[in-house]
Amino acid sequence: MSELSINTTQNVKINFIAASVGERLGAFFIDLAIIFCYWLTVSLVIFDWLQVERIMANIDGWSKGAIYLFIYSPIIVYSLVLESVFEGQSMGKKLVKIKVVKIDGYQAGFGDYLVRWFFRVIDFFSLFGLPGIIAVITSQKSQRLGDMAAGTAVITLKNKINISHTILEEIGDSYVPTYPLVIKLSDNDMRIIKETYQKAEAKNDHEIIYKLVAKIENVTGIKNQSGNNSDFIRVILKDYNFYTQHM
Repeated sequence: MSELSINTTQNVKINFIAASVGERLGAFFIDLAIIFCYWLTVSLVIFDWLQVERIMANIDGWSKGAIYLFIYSPIIVYSLVLESVFEGQSMGKKLVKIKVVKIDGYQAGFGDYLVRWFFRVIDFFSLFGLPGIIAVITSQKSQRLGDMAAGTAVITLKNKINISHTILEEIGDSYVPTYPLVIKLSDNDMRIIKETYQKAEAKNDHEIIYKLVAKIENVTGIKNQSGNNSDFIRVILKDYNFYTQHM
């Protein structure tokens, strides 16, 4: 498996595991099954039950082509529309738990999904899909040709690195911060604080935690209101994430 390092918009580096060929093929065949079900349903309803072909018998070829294109357009733009709407996931990708992301850390946009969609003809539908499979296997970031052109990669959401390895903290939408002055600290400061605290907590080193609290208070002007040094540091980490995510 290939590991991808992505810098988020908060300048936080997070490592992801690239989706395997098996995961990508699994998502592809699920999407293919959904597309087949649509085609079968439309064919039965429109052409067998409603007998639309009889109505089209007396119109010219261009008009017939336009009607067929309209009826089957959802099949053509299926992956483009769903990946754009669901931010990098089709139904197959959702079920397999993989997702398209930009390798520069930004959210992929419609233009990126459009480039990937154009290259599907080469990646999936030429030479029985060998170009896409070979590209994923041989490329450093497990990218098919469409990914390389769009600057994207497909990651697995099942093996994302644990949040404890970054400065990020899980906070709910209803979280209320305690220490506004925490914004005096930088991402690098928070990284050092979190790593130091986790190591000290693992060793039950209360002296290091005490010194860390004193350093935070001295640099920021914040005073520990909780009375417990460990609780104070945990609140500091959560508050920093709150303010940087909502600024």
